[in-house]
Amino acid sequence: MLYREAGQFKASYREDQQIFPIRQDKIAIALILAFFYLVVPVIGDQYWLKAILVPVLIFSLAALGLNILTGYAGQLSLGTAAFMAAGAFGAFNFMLRMPDFPVFSEVKILFAFIFGGLMAALVGIVFGLPSLRIKGFYLAVATLAAQFFVVWALTKFSWFSNYSSSGVISAQDVVLFGVPIDTPESRYLFVLVIVTVLALLAKNMVRSATGRAWMAVRDMDVAAEVIGIRLLHTKLLAFAVSSFYCGVAGALYAFCYLGTVEPEGFNLDMSFRILFMIIIGGVGSVLGSFLGAAFIVLLPIFLNVFFHAVFAGAVPAGLGSNLELMIFGGLIIFFLIVEPHGLARLWQIGKEKLRLWPFPH
Repeated sequence: MLYREAGQFKASYREDQQIFPIRQDKIAIALILAFFYLVVPVIGDQYWLKAILVPVLIFSLAALGLNILTGYAGQLSLGTAAFMAAGAFGAFNFMLRMPDFPVFSEVKILFAFIFGGLMAALVGIVFGLPSLRIKGFYLAVATLAAQFFVVWALTKFSWFSNYSSSGVISAQDVVLFGVPIDTPESRYLFVLVIVTVLALLAKNMVRSATGRAWMAVRDMDVAAEVIGIRLLHTKLLAFAVSSFYCGVAGALYAFCYLGTVEPEGFNLDMSFRILFMIIIGGVGSVLGSFLGAAFIVLLPIFLNVFFHAVFAGAVPAGLGSNLELMIFGGLIIFFLIVEPHGLARLWQIGKEKLRLWPFPH
């Protein structure tokens, strides 16, 4: 009753090709954005903004980058954290090596994030070259090599960390138009704006000819090549765009979340976490990237609060931690069995049922 297309007529191709062609979707997205932009900064405390919402947004962007490569282009990758590291250290060196930025100095931090994304894209292209010859598990092993090589290079060559003996870098202050972005509210809004813009760009991109070429290669690369799609160009473009998104996420992770990072912080465990995000949220879905990131980040916090509230310290800390990991892993397996297409598919099924309700499906 509330979710109907009746009476919504499209008089042009432009109207029919909108990102949100149904009026209810537009209203829902507008309300969600209004809530996160206007209400959350007012009602959210420092802990929620800095320790929960900011990492959820950053990991959503990284998961979106991996979803472009794996979900839409069908190229499995285990080097997401390495691309994030390239973006973080690239943005750090841009701010460090160019103290007197001649053009648009008031938005230097944005250029630093773009530079970090481009450096990550360059690394992604280099390690995406084998994708023309190998696929599946073997391509995952090739990107796994990127994970170890990038971390090794950032640790071995101290120039990247400004000759820090430990390899740890401290991100510079985030200043935009002369205004320091140093409060939890301002950092949250800064990250939210960047993630919103890049998510809308990704949504448009996967609906374009480029996105259709990615999905054709994903479904059957031989048939895609027969109809004229250039495999090497398409796959490398997917690696470049995906790595760019991951690089920007890495720069935000260093500058707006932790402040101090080291190469070992971008380890294989982080790559697997981001892979789990798109598996749980939904492979080949922009919405699934956000749902999966929220699930992975928020569920351990919820389990920790639940155990402390129920058992009130009766369970030893070590046992409670192991129980949280066991429940967390069990829930992941449960979701994969019940709905292998992720949380985004559950949302899609709910929308389809609303469109037919009260008639049987």
